[in-house]
Amino acid sequence: MSYHAGDYDVIVIGAGHAGCEAALAAARMGCETLLLTINLDMVAFMPCNPSVGGPAKGHVVREIDALGGEMGRNIDKTFIQMRMLNTAKGPAVHALRAQADKFMYQHKMKETIELQDKLTLRQGLVEDLIIEDGACVGVVTKTGAEYSAKTVVLTTGTYLRGKVILGELMYESGPNNQQPAIKLSESLKRNGFELARFKTGTPPRVHEDSIDFSKTEIQPGDNKPKYFSYETEYMAHSEDQIPCWLTYTSETTHQIINDNLYRAPMFSGLIEGTGPRYCPSIEDKIVRFADKPKHQIFLEPEGRNTKEYYVQGLSTSMPEEVQIDILRSIPGLEKVEMMRPGYAIEYDAVIPTQLWPTLETKLVNNLFTAGQINGTSGYEEAAGQGVMAGINAARKVKGESPVVIERSRGYIGVMIDDLVTKGTNEPYRLLTSRAEYRLLLRHDNADLRLTPIGYEIGLIKEDRHKRFVEKRDRVEAEINRLKETKFRPDAAVQAMLAEAGSTALNNSVDGVTLLRRPELTYAHLEALSPSPVELSNDMKEQVEIQVKYTGYIEKQQIQVDRMERMEKKRIPENIDYDIIYGLAVEAKQKLSKVRPLSIGQASRISGVTPADLSILLVHLEHYNRVTAAAHSS
Repeated sequence: MSYHAGDYDVIVIGAGHAGCEAALAAARMGCETLLLTINLDMVAFMPCNPSVGGPAKGHVVREIDALGGEMGRNIDKTFIQMRMLNTAKGPAVHALRAQADKFMYQHKMKETIELQDKLTLRQGLVEDLIIEDGACVGVVTKTGAEYSAKTVVLTTGTYLRGKVILGELMYESGPNNQQPAIKLSESLKRNGFELARFKTGTPPRVHEDSIDFSKTEIQPGDNKPKYFSYETEYMAHSEDQIPCWLTYTSETTHQIINDNLYRAPMFSGLIEGTGPRYCPSIEDKIVRFADKPKHQIFLEPEGRNTKEYYVQGLSTSMPEEVQIDILRSIPGLEKVEMMRPGYAIEYDAVIPTQLWPTLETKLVNNLFTAGQINGTSGYEEAAGQGVMAGINAARKVKGESPVVIERSRGYIGVMIDDLVTKGTNEPYRLLTSRAEYRLLLRHDNADLRLTPIGYEIGLIKEDRHKRFVEKRDRVEAEINRLKETKFRPDAAVQAMLAEAGSTALNNSVDGVTLLRRPELTYAHLEALSPSPVELSNDMKEQVEIQVKYTGYIEKQQIQVDRMERMEKKRIPENIDYDIIYGLAVEAKQKLSKVRPLSIGQASRISGVTPADLSILLVHLEHYNRVTAAAHSS
């Protein structure tokens, strides 16, 4: 028997990293929001590696924070190690990575959700969507509870028809032996959605006291860590960081795996789903890179109050007894005790070309999807989609225009555009190489790119926005001051240049010209000509980056402007591609499936050629003339 359990503006299904961001965003924007999860003890759970950030992923966390999301604040409260990666390279690929106390991360996120106004957290397994006149108007749980909603956000992670595979053992399950969602998958199929079958995996966990750390290399955190959130100030636990440790596989490791490949589900045919290319299992790595004598293995603590260590780089679905042999063949792990075996998990995902760039589905109005259900991998990718789905679900409830982040404005925009325009035939992972404007999309300037949007939609509060404007204005003022400040070839300047290994001056130059020298930093100029107003370290970093990379930034901006002109050439939603004479058959099929909203988006669809775009542009000109004439008559 079913019963009416409540009315909400927004219902979010699933309280993983996407669901938490979606629900918090919607509630903070003033919508009565319900967050439904299979198990209240699994809110913001980290079923795989206990970390946040890294290349491209760390950029996304900063962008979530710049928009007013929660992941950055939460990891800053709960990290046990913080490290900036790629510091020897340029600022476009600098990436912050945090090792999380995974249990504290869950606890703090659940606490934030429970304290949030207009947000109700409830345990329940959603089994069906209520669809009326082509729109989603509610959900039904296993217990018969019916909740009505104006918009619904699906963030089901790897739970849809989840199946765990461990050696010859297979059973229906969500991650970490949680209850899977079987009937919701069937509901999506009934409503016309095309689903894919994907796979991901996790490595074994081992006991800290059984590791011989003397045979491994220490990987400490930064002495003066930076934080993900622009709101975070000094955290006391920054000085009490826990190191990770590096070791390697051995010849014996590779021999054990090769001898047992016939028992590996990946090679025996037990696994149907497609796995992530950029996070392969150890057995896949040994086969694909047979020429490599060893592979890196990182030993990562899972928290301050647990002895469990995560064996990064050893994702596997080999039988349990084989996993023990593999572990004990690795230097430092000869006597290791395995606390949990690794496993693979298969799950259903929605083909993401069935979504608009807002993450609303094309088949069912008012239904949004975010996270691994859209074919992505990773907590950060999920959270980035979650905040956008929550924003757009809330804005639809309020009758406001949707928010879409352009590719030139954020990695979140790159990811969503890739998904809805190109689709994916394997679990999608964000990489810096996916962003054609990555010099503009840096870790350091996420606030300059996205905080104005967060403020406009109501997720960034007045006091934070005031601090942001002050930072932006002071950086701009200091760059202008340096342009007007002359450095003469006097004794102080020449001494500074000599000490920095830079060529002496013959004539006076302005500060900007001087700062563009690779060997000089803002600190060199500041020592001779300090700013009349106080600048934070972040502001000084911005001044230096913007000055040093001006030429490159301006070139990328020209490319952005060119693409924006194509994005402004809108394509009507009801256009019939089949009647456009001259379009290639493949282009007609792809354009009809994706239904791009602009010429810019159409240009990024695989199989649509420049010739097809030219034909489409001619057709649109004709279409617009006919439409304009019809309206004027």
